[in-house]
Amino acid sequence: MDFALNISSKKERERTAKEQEAQLIKACLEEKRWAQKELYERFYGRMLGVCLRYSNNSEDARDILNEGYIKVFRYLHRYKIGTSLDAWIRRIMINTSIDFYRKAIRHRSENIETAQHKISEDADAISRYSAKEIMAVIQKLPPSYRAVFNLYAIEGYSHREVAQQLGITESTSRSNLVKARAKLREYIKQLYH
Repeated sequence: MDFALNISSKKERERTAKEQEAQLIKACLEEKRWAQKELYERFYGRMLGVCLRYSNNSEDARDILNEGYIKVFRYLHRYKIGTSLDAWIRRIMINTSIDFYRKAIRHRSENIETAQHKISEDADAISRYSAKEIMAVIQKLPPSYRAVFNLYAIEGYSHREVAQQLGITESTSRSNLVKARAKLREYIKQLYH
């Protein structure tokens, strides 16, 4: 009996949360400041983390985040109630990061064969470091390597999708990923060994 009550109360909480989210979005669409502030604060931490992975520093990340939120509020009418709001905002932040990257650097095409000689290292070595330490090392990557690394290794895009997003070839995406991983190993060795 208690199990059935827990299931029904969980479903009720989920339904209530979805109703509250729909009301929040409606208020944001009506340009109510309290609702916009609540939406901003609700996702701030997670979205700043996304932006940090694509930026050189925390100042750039906050610029990307703010530009991303401008887009969130501008295009909120396109959001489909009932789908994941978190995923929808995350997609906007990633695209805004990519736009920032495109403005900041010209794409370098490099042959994958030149990257094939890079050495591999123990895969779990990264687990010895904190998220803050890893983020600092990722931010040291050149923008072209960082963008490919984030999209492929963290966001889970294929090389074809990365190439389309960044306007590069698939072989450049693969090459930049290999080089990004090698640079990360090099930075970790320099900083922590």
